[in-house]
Amino acid sequence: MLCPGCVQHGLPQAQKIHQIFAQTDVAVLGLHTVFEHHAAMTPVSLKVFIHEYRLTFPIGVDAPGGTDGIPLTMQAYAMRGTPTLIVIDRAGRTRHQGFGQEDDMLVGATIAALLAEPAP
Repeated sequence: MLCPGCVQHGLPQAQKIHQIFAQTDVAVLGLHTVFEHHAAMTPVSLKVFIHEYRLTFPIGVDAPGGTDGIPLTMQAYAMRGTPTLIVIDRAGRTRHQGFGQEDDMLVGATIAALLAEPAP
């Protein structure tokens, strides 16, 4: 919610992907990763944010991390920060992981290439 790159690019891109591709082909999942400003980043605040930005794909809340404050899923996927885009194929393998703004055309091409692969 406080990440300018997420608000300006990552979330609109995710929303477009969710709208363009059939949900039977591509699942878009958002992850709310709180690694700073914990008092302001509550699930209640997230609910308001989702409503205000009219996001229609599911968004989960990452579990808090240990003493370092890095949320568990963020740690598990070695995310460097936000926005992060992770593309996982039908077999559950990570096929792309990017940090920062991702070009819409390249993301679309990555998704199209994966959809063209035979199902496992």
